[in-house]
Amino acid sequence: ASCRALLIAKQPAARPPQAPGPRAPARLCSSSSAREKEKEAGLVPEGSAVQDRVLLSESCVKRLQEIMAQGEYLRIRVEGGGCSGFQYKFSVDSVRNEEDRLFEQQGVGVIVDEDSLEFVKGSTLDFSEELIRSSFQVLRNPQAEHGCSCGASFSLKL
Repeated sequence: ASCRALLIAKQPAARPPQAPGPRAPARLCSSSSAREKEKEAGLVPEGSAVQDRVLLSESCVKRLQEIMAQGEYLRIRVEGGGCSGFQYKFSVDSVRNEEDRLFEQQGVGVIVDEDSLEFVKGSTLDFSEELIRSSFQVLRNPQAEHGCSCGASFSLKL
């Protein structure tokens, strides 16, 4: 047998195709350029994952468009108190501090300081109109275990 024939005969057999290994988790944005566009539009703050965001309902966006002047934001703070242990505080603010995170949607913005964000990340902000009151409310807060009926206070999941 020739040397070439011996080399071919001694090579290991080709391996059968194998199923792919575990996949990396899917990303919400398919490309870095899409993520950059979201950041430029103010939809995703630097270093933000979806779970770290505060989402705005359509009624919230509409009400903010009606009442906010240029350069004003709705500020959400979480303080100790209320009937459940913590309470949401809403105010109009035109000053953004270094520790604030800005969440913008359709030209309106909501600012949340880093400490308060830990209590409201992943939540949806809504505007509710009823016969006896109209108010901004935090809905579907994944950090809250229970909330009071007025929607202003909550207790944390432990």
